Amino acid sequence: MLQKKDYIEYLLSTPFNYTCTNLADHKPNLCHDSVSDFLRRERFTPSQLWASVAPHIEDSETSVVIADDSVQNKKYSNFIELVKRQYSGNEHGTVKGIGLVNLLHSSGNDGDFWPIDYRVYSPEDDGKTKNDHFQEMFKRLVTHKQLRAKTILFDTWYASVANLKLIHRSGWTFFTTPQRRPLKSNRLVSLSRETGYQHLNELEFDGQTLVKGLIVKLKECPFMVKLFKVVAPNGDVDWVITNDLDHAVNLFVAEIKNDNRWQVEEFHRGFKQLTGSEKCQCRKARSQRNHLACCYHAWVSLKVKAKQMKTTIYQVRQGLFTDYLVQQLMNPTVHAV
Repeated sequence: MLQKKDYIEYLLSTPFNYTCTNLADHKPNLCHDSVSDFLRRERFTPSQLWASVAPHIEDSETSVVIADDSVQNKKYSNFIELVKRQYSGNEHGTVKGIGLVNLLHSSGNDGDFWPIDYRVYSPEDDGKTKNDHFQEMFKRLVTHKQLRAKTILFDTWYASVANLKLIHRSGWTFFTTPQRRPLKSNRLVSLSRETGYQHLNELEFDGQTLVKGLIVKLKECPFMVKLFKVVAPNGDVDWVITNDLDHAVNLFVAEIKNDNRWQVEEFHRGFKQLTGSEKCQCRKARSQRNHLACCYHAWVSLKVKAKQMKTTIYQVRQGLFTDYLVQQLMNPTVHAV
């Protein structure tokens, strides 16, 4: 009987074809139905991912958690459950695909980041929005994972008042990240009771406040936040907020300059390129969910090996095919004519 370990090792070993048929064709005494039954039968969960990742995390007070979402592109799939049209930052538009909401832990060191939780975005199945998934994962982050990290970074898609309240009341620091989906300029903020609420684009910033930020009140948010205006070289404006009012300047400068917020993008890229996350052709939602769960474990397996070898996950993956190339160069199966 096919086991989870077998399927993960198949994802790591196959160079381009990730179908049930291809696995059955290359593993002795295994048929296509056994593979498809395995994907329909099992019920892998995000908690299993945390169990495998937790021993490898270097957690400290300076570590951060990063939240973001991605879309597994299924533009040629017309009959796969979970597939819906949704916005993809990678494609800069809407595509047909399966949405994932991810939490990553970063120690702050170069390349040291790990997925610690995820959810499949399928409102037709469970009625949950991406913000619902975010809140669910954050609550488990606080109650179950017991991390020393107490800072969370996310783009402003997740900067709803409900999310900000939850994070703030849990004793965490939030920090929205610029340059992806900025705060809408028509969001209402207040500098004081006297000025009342006004749109972001009506605020005036001088040289000092551009560096140090403004302490403002978001409408319907019961606590103050610090607001930064980030002006890109081309003139585009992003808005960044944090509930760290005392040390926000140092935190802001550090987070804008370092690569923490981009590590989640690096994870998304490796997840898609090296695990076959987008390549499963099974139609059933349960099969797709189990395939994706195994893809997370495949990525973690690559990461563990890469740390042992002091190399990258891409070099580990490419190294799997080095012996084959050496053998073919010495004794080609197909000779040139």
